[in-house]
Amino acid sequence: MEKNTTYTSFVALGDSFTEGMSDLLPDGSYRGWADLLAARLATRTPDFRYANLAVRGKLIGQILNEQVDTAVAMRADLVTLVGGLNDTLRPSYDAGRVLGQLEEAVERLAPACGQLVLMRSPARRGPVMERFRPRWERLFSFVDELGARHGALVVDLYGARVLGEQRMWDVDRLHLTPDGHRRVAEAVWQALGGEPADDWRAELAPALPERWLARRTVDARFARQYLGPWIGRRLTGRSSGDGRAPKRPELLPYEALPGDVLPGDADLRREQA
Repeated sequence: MEKNTTYTSFVALGDSFTEGMSDLLPDGSYRGWADLLAARLATRTPDFRYANLAVRGKLIGQILNEQVDTAVAMRADLVTLVGGLNDTLRPSYDAGRVLGQLEEAVERLAPACGQLVLMRSPARRGPVMERFRPRWERLFSFVDELGARHGALVVDLYGARVLGEQRMWDVDRLHLTPDGHRRVAEAVWQALGGEPADDWRAELAPALPERWLARRTVDARFARQYLGPWIGRRLTGRSSGDGRAPKRPELLPYEALPGDVLPGDADLRREQA
């Protein structure tokens, strides 16, 4: 399928990355790159519809079992699938099983949509995360293979240096900041053939050096508020997404929120009206 920017329907599958954490809205809900992309698409297409089936904490097997059939039935023009990274962080990680589940998800989704989009997910740089890098790179190499085999677009976020910057990640060190989500939305938009609004790979301004005490205070807060509970869930087999429903489980018309749309998109919407 040729790239275009006139998709009439969009379904997003995945985990917390696609749900939108930590792009927090005033009402306590999360927006995220998929909502921002939907807003961009909606300004260009009357009667545009959008569903977001992603739920935080989901493993690729759960995405396969809980989201894929729903998405297939929706027969959307555009589907994004991002998953597997949560699996790589588990001590019991089984690469063969995870890659097989990802392959099955792609095999079922690709024939049922107009354009499937996969991603090489962004990953924060840092000494703690280095131990997982071989797992990530094997996963992303397989994503490339699946994209080539099934005609899916693959957006390389992992290769963008700026998305590895610690300042692109929220205080929990697991989820992108609002600026990070905006860059991901722009990256997917451009991969689909959209006119670039900015350079999503642009480097950040140099950071001011932090004092040793300030760094240790931040580290202690992170360990207390985020790392401890995360380890506790791993030890007990629980997930942050247990019992949580998707935020947009149905393929329905999408109305962009203030701040979702760039100035040029808002102008286009007024012209269409």
